[in-house]
Amino acid sequence: MNTRCYWLQSLLLIVFLMFCVECIAQGPFVLRNENIEVSFDEKGNLRTLKNMHTGQNYASGKSIWRLYFDNKTRKDNEVFASDNVPEITKIDQHIEIRYPNLIIKGKTVKIALKLRVTLENDQVRFAAEMTNREEHSIVRELQYPLVANCQLPSDHQLLTTWWGGQLYKDPKRQIRAANATFPPYYPPAQYFLQMDQKYPQGLAANCFALVGQNEGLYFGSHDTTFVDTGHGLRLYPSKKFVFDELEAGIYKYPNCLSGQTWQCNANVIAPYMGTWHQTSKLYRTWANSWWIHREEPLWVKQMKGWQRFIMKHQYGETFFPYTDLSTRVKAVGEEVGIDAAFVFGWWKGGMDNDNPNYVADQLQGGEAILKKEIAAFQKNGGKVLWYYNGRLIDKASDYYKKGGGKEVSIRDNTGSEVSDAYRFRGPGTFTGSYDSRTFAVADLRKPKWRQKLFDMADQTIRLGANSVFYDQLGGGDQSSWDLSKEFPIPNMRTIADKASLLKDIHNYIDKKNPELALGIEILTDVTANQADYVHARYGATEVLNPDWEAKGEKPRSTNFVDWFRYTFPEIILSDRDIRDDTDIERRVNHTVLKGLRNDVEIYRCRALIDETPHYQEYLTKINDLKERFKDLLLLGRYTDTMGFQQSSEDIEARRFENGNQAAIVLTQSHLQSATTNLNIPKGYAYVESASVGDAQIQAEKEFIQITIKKHGIVVVVLRKV
Repeated sequence: MNTRCYWLQSLLLIVFLMFCVECIAQGPFVLRNENIEVSFDEKGNLRTLKNMHTGQNYASGKSIWRLYFDNKTRKDNEVFASDNVPEITKIDQHIEIRYPNLIIKGKTVKIALKLRVTLENDQVRFAAEMTNREEHSIVRELQYPLVANCQLPSDHQLLTTWWGGQLYKDPKRQIRAANATFPPYYPPAQYFLQMDQKYPQGLAANCFALVGQNEGLYFGSHDTTFVDTGHGLRLYPSKKFVFDELEAGIYKYPNCLSGQTWQCNANVIAPYMGTWHQTSKLYRTWANSWWIHREEPLWVKQMKGWQRFIMKHQYGETFFPYTDLSTRVKAVGEEVGIDAAFVFGWWKGGMDNDNPNYVADQLQGGEAILKKEIAAFQKNGGKVLWYYNGRLIDKASDYYKKGGGKEVSIRDNTGSEVSDAYRFRGPGTFTGSYDSRTFAVADLRKPKWRQKLFDMADQTIRLGANSVFYDQLGGGDQSSWDLSKEFPIPNMRTIADKASLLKDIHNYIDKKNPELALGIEILTDVTANQADYVHARYGATEVLNPDWEAKGEKPRSTNFVDWFRYTFPEIILSDRDIRDDTDIERRVNHTVLKGLRNDVEIYRCRALIDETPHYQEYLTKINDLKERFKDLLLLGRYTDTMGFQQSSEDIEARRFENGNQAAIVLTQSHLQSATTNLNIPKGYAYVESASVGDAQIQAEKEFIQITIKKHGIVVVVLRKV
């Protein structure tokens, strides 16, 4: 063999060996398409989770799962992926990671775990199957998939769906802040810091994201069983007590007993391109597989808001007798342009008292007078929304003591009854401090309680009101536990139970009166789907810089209901928290900007808006604006910031569309004056505009120049040509 051939063979051997090393490191365990790359090493660690368009890799080569099981001697036995060696295979666009048994602290437990990772067009699906063969045990929790030591670009913020949306500028700082609010002794803070987020307990949708200006990382549990799901947000230490490594993931709660098999194919992660709007599109694309939202009555769509007030409070004080409904309440509402009355505490016992004995007060004339007052309020188009609590049973009530209340209440993991309590203060301090009402919580699966809720709908129909409203039926609830197994098992489908019940109620009232609306409190996607309107939990009150106005700063808040409004624009949603006469313009303008209905709840529902004259005057002007453009602002589809461009970062702007028309709403509250150029989109022409507050509007051929003085709000209407 000559020297030239020898060196050629040697070179080929080196190239071959380099290729083999690359194959061992990546080859059999890599999934890749034009959008995403995901890869694992031989230990099953996540090496890459890459956005192929930008090259951003969010992974760092760490474990993708963690598991917890109970046995007879201990709860929360923690199994780490790093202590286990998997069998890994790759077939087409799938990777399977199998563990015939699991190892915990060097000991084998007979729990088999199979993980299947599938690359789809725009997301990675993480499926799991476990079989528990370990006697006298139950697998409570599987944390999977996890992106440990998540590599975040500096512009990435944390987007959650808490009460419809929250946006946190610094994810790690927010997790530290959330951990600091835990009660003493609650978390194992020597190991990690955690931000508790669980669908549907406060979360409006089963997803969260880490969002940048032009790309991000989406986590979703696209689970049509709607079981409780943890949104994993933890900080682990890079060195002792330095908690700086972000771990994000999804937690499921199998409650898999010995002899059982559990499966889940719902969890996805998506490195995506675009703004945060892409997270909405990912979630809504999945939601369309089950989303069937019936058409609301036209009067609900046209409803600008409501006056919410308590007739009689828990401790016996009467703020509004029945006869106020057709007189003072009606007159004040008509003056301000609100034709809906949301009536709380109308029954004999008063608000949050004697539930569910919703019996009219005979001293005021009983149901006959209520029916007469409702009819009188409805003259000239007035609407009456009729309140009930959908889940609380007063333990002092006859229903609880003699009427079956104990039979329908939920039970905890020891079989004890679950209680709730509400304290409301009068002028003194004793009532609120000591003399609260204690409630049992109803199990919505119980036929007797379900019938109670149908009876409430029948009473609403009998009284002639326009809507039946169920307080606290929109969100997740405490679980009722099944104690018949070796280990107690909680009900993990409370939100699915509520959605099913609301669907049945809506079908029932539709047969009796299609114009009767169904309303609920608390925002969750699957229950909102069954309602005609949702009484939300917050508005534009909270700001992180309370002296924003004095400093001329833009008010900052984590509240980001924009996410839910853009994802589910069909849902008619209220604001909340405007209870006095302060910071009126900014907060009311916010409701127009986001397409929310006004919840007028003066002094915590103890007064009417005529006792806050500035609010009354300003809301009247805003409602005139809403009436003029109701086809767009009330009946139109909210599209957030999509479909238009404007030049000023100081001005907030949102878009609504209906048919061949679109409206752009613009407002600002922190500068004495701000100017923007609103581009007229191709295919559209300027039609008209109007404003509340001081504003100048100059329409040119291709753009509209708009100057908005402090607290001004402008509506610009465009039409397709």
